Amino acid sequence: MSERKWIGFDLGGTKMLCAVFDEKMRDLGRERKKTKGFLGPDAGIERIIKCIYEAVENSGVPLSEIAGIGIGCPGPIQPKKGILLEAPNLGWKNVAVAERLNKEFKKPVMVINDVDAGVYGEYLFGAGQGAESLLGVFPGTGIGGGFVQNGVIFQGAKISCMEIGHIPTVPDGPIASAGLPGSLEAVASRLAMSALIAQASYRGQAPTIAESAGTDLANIRSGLLAEALKKEEPMVVEIMSRAVTQLGRSIAGFVHMLAPERIVLGGGLVEAMPDFFSKKIKEGMKQWLLPAYRDASEVVVAKLGDDAGIRGAAAWVRKNIESEPGTSN
Repeated sequence: MSERKWIGFDLGGTKMLCAVFDEKMRDLGRERKKTKGFLGPDAGIERIIKCIYEAVENSGVPLSEIAGIGIGCPGPIQPKKGILLEAPNLGWKNVAVAERLNKEFKKPVMVINDVDAGVYGEYLFGAGQGAESLLGVFPGTGIGGGFVQNGVIFQGAKISCMEIGHIPTVPDGPIASAGLPGSLEAVASRLAMSALIAQASYRGQAPTIAESAGTDLANIRSGLLAEALKKEEPMVVEIMSRAVTQLGRSIAGFVHMLAPERIVLGGGLVEAMPDFFSKKIKEGMKQWLLPAYRDASEVVVAKLGDDAGIRGAAAWVRKNIESEPGTSN
């Protein structure tokens, strides 16, 4: 009997990535496309289907050997029904992802939040290996979170959770994408930092930013922030230090609640400035942690990059099928 193969899919705001894995989670072939979320969910699902077919073709594996499809989606999802409830960056709502893919491929489909998929990937194959529990924090345009305990992704009965970017942080503070004033992502996301740094650029206080991006938020990306930080431009250092230290204080709250053995920091922003983020987050955590909790959690940087999501999604569908043979969404 042929060995089973698994599909891992990461649906992002700007790109989608799909890969086919064998039982040992070795990559057999992959495909990447632009998401083009502005075309709407129906067109988006068709692009997902096409991307899966092309990844399977690239792998050289017959579709009959595919045992399941795991897909990470950006935003809250309904785990049992496989519904993407809302994807703010795509403008999609109530998309029956599992039903549509199951109908097309006649395979079991598991839908999870994209950050959950990434944290699960790091737990099994990356920086979380060997830990009993892993808290993932991924700052970017927003701030995503995920938690894995004893090999199980922490989810609600009716909806995914760990949306740490939306926890209240500063009373009546600035407003972020969800419209919640003073949320963590309103003060500590890349977008929040970039907005303040754009103002500094306008005032002539961030020359590296001014030279390369001016005040255009779309061009104040992780690499450029890292360059300005390396040059120790005072206002950039101050803005980013305040934001990342606050992120550390908020993470301390989750340590009090969950006591994770390990905390993994991920995303492009962290990848561009790993030492800075590790240092400032630890400083913020130390300020807020009760003494008994100060050595409870180790802070590490993610290892897998873009592969965390696809490997985590594939491993999650494999785990669910192996634990409940014959079931699918």
